[in-house]
Amino acid sequence: MDLPLLWFLLIAVLWTGYLVLEGFDFGVGMLLKPFARDEKERRVLLRSIGPVWDGNEVWLLTAGGATFAAFPEWYATMFSGFYLPLLLILLALIVRVCAIEWRAKINDPAWRNRWDWAHTVGSWVPAVLWGVAFANLVQGTEIRLVDGRHQLVGGFFSLLTPFTLLGGVMTAVVFLTHGAVFLALKTGGEVRERAGKLAARLSVVSLVVAGAWAVWAQLAFSAHTLTWVPLAAAALALVGVVVATRARREGWAFTLNAVAIVAAVVLIFGVMYPNVMPSSIDPAFSLSIDAAASSQATLQVMSVVALLIVPVVLAYQGWTYWVFRKRITTDQIGGDEGLLPTEGRPLEPTAH
Repeated sequence: MDLPLLWFLLIAVLWTGYLVLEGFDFGVGMLLKPFARDEKERRVLLRSIGPVWDGNEVWLLTAGGATFAAFPEWYATMFSGFYLPLLLILLALIVRVCAIEWRAKINDPAWRNRWDWAHTVGSWVPAVLWGVAFANLVQGTEIRLVDGRHQLVGGFFSLLTPFTLLGGVMTAVVFLTHGAVFLALKTGGEVRERAGKLAARLSVVSLVVAGAWAVWAQLAFSAHTLTWVPLAAAALALVGVVVATRARREGWAFTLNAVAIVAAVVLIFGVMYPNVMPSSIDPAFSLSIDAAASSQATLQVMSVVALLIVPVVLAYQGWTYWVFRKRITTDQIGGDEGLLPTEGRPLEPTAH
């Protein structure tokens, strides 16, 4: 068995799981301030992702860990070359976690407002930058061989081109649509109604932007005719999202938007193949799958561990979604939560 190729495909699967599941988390967070009209609606949005958002982030940790173990040179080259954007993503994710966990600790509108804005910004930043990062993997980066190692020599601004910036816009609008569709699927009452209407409008923007980016990627950077297949699948799925959102079929719309994200990941990894990081300077400097891979023994151990653990993780996460499958409405939201700003625990007397 070609284990480097197998792990290249498995890492694509891990990124697919992350982008599909964390995509609607980002979308809901991006809509938290501009969409929700009052405190009850904001709490509905937060409760819609509350039981699952942290489990969805596990896919990112697994994808990063698998890349480090299976393709150490890919990990080293990508993380050193993409250091600043990845640092910004990490900071945004940390701020987002703090916002989710801390907003309800103090019963103060100003406190909650600050954390809600932090959550919104902390969702927009990675939603855009992930698109920029993946677009760079498609178009290639300024990689050279320096002392026998692949290094990105172009600097941060070499990562910003019209194609990669469009990639950032693409992921942002796709995640916005994903979040709006998820809200229409997971909530009830007026929130569901407004989310459905918003999803119908966003689905058209998503179709146009994602379609333009995918065609550009195929025509300019793909050397494989077969990558037209996932491109066509993504296009058909996005057209289906437009139709389903107008018919108010939230389940179908969410499924089709997830299919479009899956197809986009297949397109990205298909364009990259047989490299993990193409070079825009000279194809001879590209980092190939085989050159970046760990030893055969390492990949064999990883394959056994993945075979044993991944089914358990999938079963547990599926069970979580099933348990928390019911819709959420503003009628279910109780009174204020958290301590008043003036409340506190009296100091215990010091023992002598």
